[in-house]
Amino acid sequence: MEAIFLAFSLVLDPSVLGVMFLSAVFGLFVGSIPGLTATMAAALLIPFTFFMDPVPAIAAIVTTVAMAIFAGDIPGALLRIPGTPASAAYCDEAYALTRKGKAETALGVSLVCSAIGGVLGSAVLALTAPSLAEFAIKFSSFEYFWLACLGLSCAVIVSTGSTLKGLVSLLIGLFIATIGIDVTAGHPRFTFGNVEMMGGISFIPAMIGMFAISEVLRFIAAPNAQHSVPQQAIKHVFRGIGGIISKYKLNVARGGVIGAVVGILPGAGADIAAWIAYAMSKRFSKESSKFGTGHVEGLVDAGTANNAGLAGAWVPALVFGIPGDSITAIVIGVLYMKGMNPGPTVFMNQPELIHAVFIVFFLANLALIPLGFIAIRLSRTILLVPRHVLIPIILMFCVVGAFAINNTVFGISVMLFMGVMAYIMEENGFPVAPTILGIVLGTMLEQNFMSSMIKADGEFSGFFSRPIAATLGVLVIAIWVLPLIKMVFRAVLSRRVQQTKP
Repeated sequence: MEAIFLAFSLVLDPSVLGVMFLSAVFGLFVGSIPGLTATMAAALLIPFTFFMDPVPAIAAIVTTVAMAIFAGDIPGALLRIPGTPASAAYCDEAYALTRKGKAETALGVSLVCSAIGGVLGSAVLALTAPSLAEFAIKFSSFEYFWLACLGLSCAVIVSTGSTLKGLVSLLIGLFIATIGIDVTAGHPRFTFGNVEMMGGISFIPAMIGMFAISEVLRFIAAPNAQHSVPQQAIKHVFRGIGGIISKYKLNVARGGVIGAVVGILPGAGADIAAWIAYAMSKRFSKESSKFGTGHVEGLVDAGTANNAGLAGAWVPALVFGIPGDSITAIVIGVLYMKGMNPGPTVFMNQPELIHAVFIVFFLANLALIPLGFIAIRLSRTILLVPRHVLIPIILMFCVVGAFAINNTVFGISVMLFMGVMAYIMEENGFPVAPTILGIVLGTMLEQNFMSSMIKADGEFSGFFSRPIAATLGVLVIAIWVLPLIKMVFRAVLSRRVQQTKP
């Protein structure tokens, strides 16, 4: 108890609160610019943490990332350009709401659910960190292979329209993920002698191209068409949000659980948590046909999951020193630099600092409500800008974001190519979301498959040799097989009905 009181005194210091406020403003700014991700925001803070004590240094990173993850929802809802990868899962849904004149609802739900998800994830982090980390550490390449398969199964669920076209879109994404150096043999694949392509296709330029550049091309192709969203005032962001949260309270709980559980798995993080939560929301919804047309239910699940996943990723980072995602990989370096060596001993030797981290998580997510509201109010001018003025500005930000990933023109080339491809796909009814997910999970799928096959001496039965892997494997196969069984059953039933007719 003494450690908790000491932790409060450390966090509530005016200098720490000041650092958190400045970090929040920085996070909201970076997160709202396409291409400048939450990971990049955390990395940019590292030089400043050299001169800080442990608590303000960690507080700066936690606050920045929490704000940046939400801020990515703002351009996603208003412009169909996800600011961060976690926003890509439900970008189309939020933008569809804006096209209906419900930008307030889209942004209000994203804000409140992000805060709720962050608080739920923080509670999981504070209460169950050691036990959850013990569970996560049991995951081997077998379990991660099935987890990647589960994520890819979500691609067909989240896609709208033809299931076959959704599957083709997913295969395109998986093919793009194979470009680069072979993860096992070390041979270049589909690089055509280009050295830049040996590193693979970076996800961020691809995402910017497929969402933003395709919109730019759509405007250029038909400048007089009705591209713009209805003029609407964004004043009462919280109007009706209480009723929505009450109606979908089970979705909030489910999104929080998915975010926390997926977040603790090393390499998963908030991005995959948001995709899985959105897919589960659509799969179990009573109104699944409304998804993709501007239905708020998917935003509730995914918005809660992405911020819950942030805190979950800190569980293996603090308990075992294993990064849960790219952000906590940066954080681990800061912890070592500040003398807080991650591992079980830090809970015994420096409990006040660990409790301070927990308190910072709660404060950062609670501060998200008022500061996020201000950010939304400031962003409303986007809807007032004429489309012919806005498009060049969007293009400029896209170029900056794509270039900033590796500081090379190659990122811009990838962005433009993917934008043209996405435009052609959408014009022919192929959804782009499965392609994005295929790029995200393709490398994870291949690496863990090859590692598992080597461990199992080429025997596929090895994928079912461990209890958790077997459970996940059965679940994934059931997801694949049950729809086929239903189709066959309905076809047989329909034929029998026709035969019994006189």
